[in-house]
Amino acid sequence: MDNIHYITSAVLDLEQIQEIIEQKKTLELSEEARLNIQKSREYLDQKITESTAPVYGINTGFGALCNVKISSEKLTELQENLVRSHACGTGDKVSKPVIRLMLLLKIQSLSYGNSGVSLGTVKRLIALFNEDILPVIYEQGSLGASGDLAPLAHLALPLIGDGEVYYEGEIISGAKILGKMGWEPVKLQSKEGLALLNGTQFMNAHAVYALLKSYKLSYLADLISAASIDAFDCNLSPFDELVQMVRPHRGQVKTADRIRGFLNGSEIALQEKENVQDPYSFRCIPQVHGATKDTLSFVRKTVKTEINSVTDNPNIFIDADKIISGGNFHGQPLALALDYLSIAMAELANISERRIYQLVSGLRGLPTFLVENPGLNSGFMIPQYTAASIVSQNKQLAVPASVDSIVSSNGQEDHVSMGANSATKNLRIIENVNTILAIELFNASQAMHFREPAKTSAIISRLIQDFRKEVPVLTEDVTMAPHIRKAKNFIEKLKIEDNYLEA
Repeated sequence: MDNIHYITSAVLDLEQIQEIIEQKKTLELSEEARLNIQKSREYLDQKITESTAPVYGINTGFGALCNVKISSEKLTELQENLVRSHACGTGDKVSKPVIRLMLLLKIQSLSYGNSGVSLGTVKRLIALFNEDILPVIYEQGSLGASGDLAPLAHLALPLIGDGEVYYEGEIISGAKILGKMGWEPVKLQSKEGLALLNGTQFMNAHAVYALLKSYKLSYLADLISAASIDAFDCNLSPFDELVQMVRPHRGQVKTADRIRGFLNGSEIALQEKENVQDPYSFRCIPQVHGATKDTLSFVRKTVKTEINSVTDNPNIFIDADKIISGGNFHGQPLALALDYLSIAMAELANISERRIYQLVSGLRGLPTFLVENPGLNSGFMIPQYTAASIVSQNKQLAVPASVDSIVSSNGQEDHVSMGANSATKNLRIIENVNTILAIELFNASQAMHFREPAKTSAIISRLIQDFRKEVPVLTEDVTMAPHIRKAKNFIEKLKIEDNYLEA
């Protein structure tokens, strides 16, 4: 029982999602969710029986074909045609963790009883999640407006025995997985295909995945920058609580508090300084890192709302006796939030690269390029080039996708969010941030070697000692790429004692 997550109408947040994924919890519908789904389906069936009036997506075509009436005996064929025809994904395959999140979020959205799907359809989605049968989905194809149509079509294909899935380390056909599991294909009823395809789960799964990584990277940026502060022999006065209290942005206050905690007890920090001021990339860490934290808070609020929303169309309201065609599938809230997150995370990399540059510049008693015999050895010259190249790419990737729109479906869908592009670009930026922070830690560890025997704090000492078990101090030129890979692997696997999601 402890490893089951019950799908309910209770608010689902990042911590719970992280727990579901990390602890590999199985999903199960609560009695409340089961009743909501059943009542909605029964209501819809009754409406179809009682009336022949056209209702969008239930007994009509889709998009610009919304005025084409479909006969009752063709409704299953209509829904299956919809799923197959919309499976137009291309590009790279979506990662498995994001697909699992897509399944979870789609199940959550359908459980509220405003979508008209059958209980069997939702149970099959839950079975895919619990058995780790993950539909193969592609990154490109969604406009992020009439729902994430193409990627969600690929998510739905295995239900009807089509498409492909990941299962036990292989990619196999949707038909084959049905045979392996002894399942019959789901016979989609009226409106079900549309309920599966309309929705923001592609964008939102990316956003959840990105946020979980971004919170950790925000914490690591503080931790690694603290190592760089001592490595560059910086003043701690800019991190004084008094400075933050006269400009009390929450993220700024939190960052400065963390830095003080990380460097508590540092001999280097307590030494008298020759330099009255430090470069902005050190002195303004609370302001820059803090602004990113505040952005994370805004994005989290948007994503949390979306996680707990119904985003397909039309929506069914039993108590009001209404079926309403609206626009809850439109991804604009997520598109703007993801673009904002991209900018904020790119800035963590931007300021990190500036600290890397300062550390290799031969200032404050450090050797040029952090190596003995510079000239004969190039030392850490080129890791800074690599970081600069990646930062430049981040600037290009951080250009907002949400300011664009292209008319589709013969003008019926005449404004789109492009939030899916915001989502996929965002993950590339986050991966780049990871790389740049790894290079900064690589440099800080090397620079700290030249501060010895002066000591940094206990926390930073432990960080550097653990890091050097994987990436040693260099005394002469070596091939750097393997060390950068090891540095990335180190920070990806770094265990954090604090709950960084509280940041």
